[in-house]
Amino acid sequence: FQGPGPPSGSSCPLGRRSLLTVLIVEDEMSYVEALKVTLEPEGFVVESAPDGRSGLDAFSRNMPDVLLLDLMLPDISGFDVLRQIRTKSDVPVVVVSAKSAEADIVTALELGADDYLTKPYSSRELVARIRANTRRLTEPEDAVLTAGNTVLDPSRYEMRIADSHFSLARKEFELARVLMERQGRIVTRETLLDHVWGIGWGDSKSLDQHIRRLRRRFEQVEGAPTIATVRGVGYRLEP
Repeated sequence: FQGPGPPSGSSCPLGRRSLLTVLIVEDEMSYVEALKVTLEPEGFVVESAPDGRSGLDAFSRNMPDVLLLDLMLPDISGFDVLRQIRTKSDVPVVVVSAKSAEADIVTALELGADDYLTKPYSSRELVARIRANTRRLTEPEDAVLTAGNTVLDPSRYEMRIADSHFSLARKEFELARVLMERQGRIVTRETLLDHVWGIGWGDSKSLDQHIRRLRRRFEQVEGAPTIATVRGVGYRLEP
C-alpha cells in the first residue's frame, strides 16, 4: 500500500463524499490503520476484522456496502471467507492481497470476487476501484434492456432468459449491460475493461474469466443470445 491518502487537490470523482460502509478483513493492523486514513476522508464508514471468522461475523452483523478482503488470514483463508459470503450476498468484494500468482487471481474471481488488487498499490487506485464497484449503489437505476429472449433488469440485478432467471454477480451484470447496449456490434476488450472495471485497468484475465461465466449462463437456455469472440479485437452479443 503506497501513500496515506489520495493526492491533495483532486477534483475527480474520487473526491465525492459517500456514506457507504467498507469492511476490511485484514490481520495487519498497521495496514488497516493506513486504509482508514485513506478511506475516512473520502466519506466512507470503515469497519475492520482481524481474521476470517470475525470478518464473517462482522459481515453478518453490519452488512457493509463493500468488502476489502485479504487472502492470507490467520485462521480460515480469504478464499473460504469469499466462498461463504457468496452463499448469502452479492456485496462487492475487492480482494487485496500480496498473492500475485495467476492461479490465485483466477480462483478469487471464480469464487465471485468483483476485483483484485495486488499489494503494493496506490491509495488513489484503491479508492477508484471501490467507487467503480459501488457505483450502482449511488447512481440512478437504468432502464430494462432486452436482446432477443433475454431481459436485463437493473432494479433486481437479474437476467431473465425465456423462463429462466439468473441473479448475476456484479461484474457479470455490468458486462451483460455493455454487450446488450451494443448488441450486434463488436465491443473491444478495451471498451469492456474501461466500462466495467474503469480507470484504464489492463488486467485482461479478469475480463476473460467473467466472459466465461456469463457465457455459461446463456448456454443453459435454448435460444439465448451468444457471445461471439472477435479474435484480437473483442466480443459481440448475437441475439
